[in-house]
Amino acid sequence: MTVRSADSYVHGYAAREAQRLEDQAASVRELIHHDTFYPPGARVLEVACGVGAQTETVAGRSPESHLISFDVVPDSVRQAAARVRAKRLTNVRLLAADLLALPFRPATFEHLFISYVLEHMTDPLHTLVVVKEVLKPGGTITVVEGDHGSCYFSPRHPSAQRAWECLIQVQAALGGDSLVGRRLYPLLRAAGFEDVAVSPRMIYADASHPDRMDRFVARTIVPMVEGVEARALSDGLMTRAQWDAGLAHLRSIATSGTGTFCYTFFKATGRKPAWG
Repeated sequence: MTVRSADSYVHGYAAREAQRLEDQAASVRELIHHDTFYPPGARVLEVACGVGAQTETVAGRSPESHLISFDVVPDSVRQAAARVRAKRLTNVRLLAADLLALPFRPATFEHLFISYVLEHMTDPLHTLVVVKEVLKPGGTITVVEGDHGSCYFSPRHPSAQRAWECLIQVQAALGGDSLVGRRLYPLLRAAGFEDVAVSPRMIYADASHPDRMDRFVARTIVPMVEGVEARALSDGLMTRAQWDAGLAHLRSIATSGTGTFCYTFFKATGRKPAWG
């Protein structure tokens, strides 16, 4: 099996992770999705929807499309279903499924939507090839990923920088690639997609953007780093004192009034050739 198993998800499945995903989605919704639309009647497949943090946005922005969203973790699907019901989105169908054994016939969908999935795969190219099979010839794909190598913050602190690097190292040790954003163009081309276009979506926060600093840095970035604490310490990547100092500094960036934080997401689109 080339795609990582669900229990290898670097961020875990605790309730706090579900909240982190919601905060992340809210903080970058317009940045990522101001140009996400699907036409009336279109059948759209959302791959590995998790708790539905992106589902509600995609479905809400294209209310006349038909969105089918799946995830391999049944509890995540239940949470996504509850979110969809709460938002009264009637154009979404949710199910539990493994992307290596998709319960769909080839050429079923006009569009594919994949968000924050490839970074968790041991073989993202294989993942794209697999899901491409259920896309109709001429259909489109949209992929959104972050790139942890694009992160910078001020003031700098060696332990904070090292803690951030631990996040990258732990994900790599689990078989993922948190730097995959920079690889979207070659990956989509290698998977056989045409008309591939990639656009960087940079988010910047300082004290003049208090909501962004709170939701993205304090409530998204810091918990994401905290999630690899046990592995970072057990693997000897940092000492307890170094880790605590690094996390304290990352938290202070969001609360001191003098910190700045910058991160870049990448959004890629492509098209399956009309002949295959």
